[in-house]
Amino acid sequence: MIYVRVYRVQGEVLLAACDEELLGRTFREGKLKLEVKERFYKGELVEEDALEELLEKATIANLTGERCVGRAVELGYVDEARILRIQGVPHAQMAKMLKL
Repeated sequence: MIYVRVYRVQGEVLLAACDEELLGRTFREGKLKLEVKERFYKGELVEEDALEELLEKATIANLTGERCVGRAVELGYVDEARILRIQGVPHAQMAKMLKL
């Protein structure tokens, strides 16, 4: 299961998603720090398959955890080469470029 929370700000749809077991934890590696804060990520608890529809609607996504990031890679939203790992925990961000 994963936590998902959707924010709508100035025409953008931001999806925050993390693997359930990572919520509330902090990871550090060198100068890098990844905080999986409840106030940002904690929303609805869903199956990872729900990410497909949420990522389709999102213009920006902040994803943390093997299941979240892995699903985004499978769906083509995240390039594996762009995944940041802190203490082995994958983190990725996505932004859609809109054609004018």
